[in-house]
Amino acid sequence: MGIASLSRVLIFCLALAGLSVGSALAAAKTTVKVGFIGPLTGGVSSNGLGGRNSAELAVMERNEVPSSKYAYEFVALDDECKPNIGVQVATKMAADRKVIAAATHYCSAVALSTVDIYHRFGMPVVVWGAVQPDITYGNDYPEIMRICGTMINQNEEAAKFMRSQGYKKFAIIHDTTDYGKSHKDYFTKYLTENGGEVLDVFGVTSDQQDFTTELTRIKSLAPEVIYFGGLTPLGVRVRSQMEKLGIRAQFEGVSGIKSDAFVEGLGKELAEGCLSFIEGTPTEKLPGGQEFLQSYKSRNFAQGPEAYGAFAYAAMAQILDAIEKVGPDRKKVTATLNATRDAATLVGNVTYDSHGQNIVPVISKYVVQDGAWVLWEDSEYASGKRKLVNAK
Repeated sequence: MGIASLSRVLIFCLALAGLSVGSALAAAKTTVKVGFIGPLTGGVSSNGLGGRNSAELAVMERNEVPSSKYAYEFVALDDECKPNIGVQVATKMAADRKVIAAATHYCSAVALSTVDIYHRFGMPVVVWGAVQPDITYGNDYPEIMRICGTMINQNEEAAKFMRSQGYKKFAIIHDTTDYGKSHKDYFTKYLTENGGEVLDVFGVTSDQQDFTTELTRIKSLAPEVIYFGGLTPLGVRVRSQMEKLGIRAQFEGVSGIKSDAFVEGLGKELAEGCLSFIEGTPTEKLPGGQEFLQSYKSRNFAQGPEAYGAFAYAAMAQILDAIEKVGPDRKKVTATLNATRDAATLVGNVTYDSHGQNIVPVISKYVVQDGAWVLWEDSEYASGKRKLVNAK
């Protein structure tokens, strides 16, 4: 064999050896499963997909860090925003002992139905989008934490803001889930404390299609504002039928309508001027928010992060940090997350109280302007160039 042939063989062998060593190093990291649950299909799927993508982004980024102790496998399940489906997928995920922890749920009714499951299986979860207070405050389960705020502060700010705009007379439409009823209760409490008046309250099912009866009654009451407590699909139907019946009232919704799907469902003209209130600072104004949005965009996800994407990302990042610190052990990860105090995250500093609830003092106000949700302070409504319906 000639020298050239020997050289080629040697190079080939070294290449094989290098490949083998590289593979061995990659395989040296233990694979750890982490989960995500949210509505990936159905009427609020835009929020669920945005949350899933954001949580997955946190996993992708962590897997690219050479010093990371583990290789993380991302598992996402669809709860369809339905409690019965939520129970099924939560049980499936929690029963898989290889899944150490998960970022879970956008829909409050689903989150409420699953807390017992996570406790029973001892799997820590960080709720990323569901805001009904009893998810954390209705139990003493150490496995349940929530990084987003609750509807309590959301409705307190909403009531004070609407009164500051001179509105006094309100009609309320809410879905009859715990989510909708709780929004109605808190808003009514804070509105009346601030001198507002609720003319009438209407509970409707989340799948109701026709609101002629309720809206005809509301039209006769001539409220200045219709407060809506529910999610995007129902909100689109209510707002559309207000227009058909010629109801001139300001439309005010909860965080459940803060999605691109709400604007798209109504169209630019009907969505104009609608209001929504959501806990936390706008993503683009958060420390690291621009970097998050750029990283998100670079992954070419088919959907945007939506209103709660930053919370889903921060929830998963906290889970990964805890696993890196104490290892893939559910009990140890639970204890580590519970001990979170003033921890820097994408959504700001996070501290969990004795019920696992992060204290989020900031509530952001949004208005639809020219077919997009705009932070109130940045809008032409705030500057006075445009006027809300029945504005004083």
